[in-house]
Order: sequence, then structure tokens, then C-alpha cells
Amino acid sequence: MFEEVSLGAPENAVGFVMWRISARYQREVDRTLTLINLTSLQFITLALAAWFGREDRHVTQIELARSAGIHPMQVSQTLKALETKKMVSRRKSKSDTRAKRVEVTSRGLQSLQEAFPKVIEVQNRFFGKAGLPGGTLLKELLCIDSDLFDETGSQDKNR
Repeated sequence: MFEEVSLGAPENAVGFVMWRISARYQREVDRTLTLINLTSLQFITLALAAWFGREDRHVTQIELARSAGIHPMQVSQTLKALETKKMVSRRKSKSDTRAKRVEVTSRGLQSLQEAFPKVIEVQNRFFGKAGLPGGTLLKELLCIDSDLFDETGSQDKNR
């Protein structure tokens, strides 16, 4: 079977290698953020909410889900956990009563200030110079990401 339908050893499949590296990276970020009381998913969600909110731009749960490529239900559950920790607040949008606006609290911003250097250290350890802004790995991944997804985050059907 493996000779007919596979690429040989798992290490020959870029998807497998990316999955393994991603899983290791996520575990290390989770371990690093334990003392800050965040998971890697909570950190990503909180950081994106803060990024969108940096100029008083209100972001909704669905925008966070699209931007991060995370299932909306998972974003909702993550935001609920962050809300319990008083790191975000969620309010119904005035323009769309079905949507919830997400705002990062001062506690959330403080947690991010503590978390960012730790996550960046893990990223640098894992990916080195190739993963830095302008680095070869990041450039290649951004090209792949751009080719696969349009601006709204939905998969490009023309590929």
C-alpha cells in the first residue's frame, strides 16, 4: 500500500512535517505561557483582538475566527475563557445584534506584554533567522498562505 499511495517515509510528506513542528511549537508555547495563565490559542486570540483594537477599531468574534483560521465555535469558547479571566470583554454590536464586539481589557494587555517576549523567544528558538520578519521561512509560508487563501480568509476555489 505505501509504495502505491504515499510519498514513502512520513518525513517525505511536507504536511506531516509541518504538523509535527506545529504541534511541538504549540506545546512549547503552552508550557511557556503556563505561568501567565494562557494557552497558545488564548494568546493568539488575545493578540489578534489587541491588534485589531489598537486604533479603536472594534473587532467581532467572526472577524477573529476568519483572521486566525480558527473555527468560530472554538473562538467563542476561547473568548469565554478569556472573559472569565477578565482579559477581554464581549458586547453586542450596535450595528449587528447577532455579532459580539471583542475588546481587550487592561488585564489582557498586561498579560500580552508579559507573554509576547516569551512567545518570541520560543519562535526564535524554533525557527531562527528564517522565521524573523523578512526571513526565508516566513516569506515562503506567507507566499503559500497568500496562494491558498483570499483576503477574507476563505479558501481559494481556483487552485
